[in-house]
Amino acid sequence: MAKFKIAVNMEFVRSADKGFEAGVKIAAELGYKYIEPMVHTGWELLSEVHYFHSYSMEQDNLLMKEICGKYGVKVASISGHSPLMRPEAAVPRLTRAIELADVCGARFVNTDEMVKPDWMKDAFAHEVMRYTLTRAAQCAARHKVYVCIEPHGIYTRTSKGLLKIVRLVDSPWIQVNWDTGNSYLAGAEDPYAGLEAVRDYVYHVHAKDIDMKQGAAERGKVTGTPVGCACGDGVVEWERVLKILSPLDREIFLSVECGTIEQADRSICFLRKLLKR
Repeated sequence: MAKFKIAVNMEFVRSADKGFEAGVKIAAELGYKYIEPMVHTGWELLSEVHYFHSYSMEQDNLLMKEICGKYGVKVASISGHSPLMRPEAAVPRLTRAIELADVCGARFVNTDEMVKPDWMKDAFAHEVMRYTLTRAAQCAARHKVYVCIEPHGIYTRTSKGLLKIVRLVDSPWIQVNWDTGNSYLAGAEDPYAGLEAVRDYVYHVHAKDIDMKQGAAERGKVTGTPVGCACGDGVVEWERVLKILSPLDREIFLSVECGTIEQADRSICFLRKLLKR
């Protein structure tokens, strides 16, 4: 049986203009024991002045672990989203995110295919992604960290397209991060049938709910969204999600992806009650 644990993606403090350490402190105060930090290469202005939560991988990897330890929080996974069809950007970002995850004791780095350049044909795009994921899988195998691909783009909006990318490289370190909200919004298939189809590959979950208004306005018109509403306030049938995943014999993080601190607070309360049932 699956063992579910609750985490929070650091996007929950983006609307509050909080930096990384302030976000970790707030997550701890809300009762979260695990977080999913966003990372970037280079130096980013808003992060440097503590108005944005993303963590620069130019810093010492141990600094992230030190900050989390200060507030009694652990890193569940790394949000290392990288454009798989642009290996010049994706390879260094993913490999460094894998190294950071290992240092922090996390076993998952999450990504998706991101945006396809207009000039790139489908067959070429998949060959480029094969190269990127081969390089990532080599690093992942050394560090024993899973690279988990989520539904968020034109190819991953269906379970078939998602599995095609996951299977581009024959590696146990390339798996799935199931995003409950993106799969619903894509509208290309029943999201629960899609989850059933990829279940054996699911190693991590983005717990993203979608409110009724957004769902009515955007379903079938987009392939994903940055954050959702509070878990339990939207369209996602959470008991059904857990029932599908429960037969898996592994630990699975439910990493909340919501837009505000207040939503993160309500999400952890909802998920705790759900898991108790």
